[in-house]
Amino acid sequence: MPYGEKTKEELLEYADQIFDFFIKKGAKAVVIACNTMSSVVYDIIRDKYDIKIYPIIQSVAGVIAQLPVKKIGVFATPATISSNAYKKEIEKYNQKIEVFQIACPEWVRIVEENKLNQPQSIVQVKEKLDEMFQFNPDKIILGCTHYPYLLDILQKFAPANMFIDPSIYFAEFIKDDLIKNDLTAVSCGSEEIYVSANPESFKQSAKMFYKLQKTPDLIVFD
Repeated sequence: MPYGEKTKEELLEYADQIFDFFIKKGAKAVVIACNTMSSVVYDIIRDKYDIKIYPIIQSVAGVIAQLPVKKIGVFATPATISSNAYKKEIEKYNQKIEVFQIACPEWVRIVEENKLNQPQSIVQVKEKLDEMFQFNPDKIILGCTHYPYLLDILQKFAPANMFIDPSIYFAEFIKDDLIKNDLTAVSCGSEEIYVSANPESFKQSAKMFYKLQKTPDLIVFD
């Protein structure tokens, strides 16, 4: 990590390894929660695997496009911005909405390294927000899974309801679609968590969003 600064070729290699792993595990559906992966690799791999795939950007764009707004800003990683994914997907549903995008590569590290309260972090976030305000957006999409953790900083300079956390729409979309396609579980399941590096570090970082019962298992791809 961060994925947002990887090349398209690197991301495709990661995706193939991860999907092959999930298929061996018998997965019936895979959620691409990462905006970068959703924007760069989904269109390439979507027909490659015979399982249900949920990409975050493509899944929520239709809902966002129906919001009563004229201008939407997007904060995302360099890879997501370069792909133009949010703009293209939103315009499929509503060509009247203007979309303005800004890459924020340093924001992932602020969250990962738990520097949320450091003065320099606040300055870096405000600089990007000031740049976005030149566009005068009605709403701003936090187009990376890390960015909603910066809301405490962002709310110092703008109303909380200005920001869109796409994961909220995404979770509802997945739930509704699983029910529609009769893919919901009939009983409570279990969870297995794997990481490709630094299990202990991941367990510590994960505390901000989920209490892991045990240290994740390390998986090494060939």
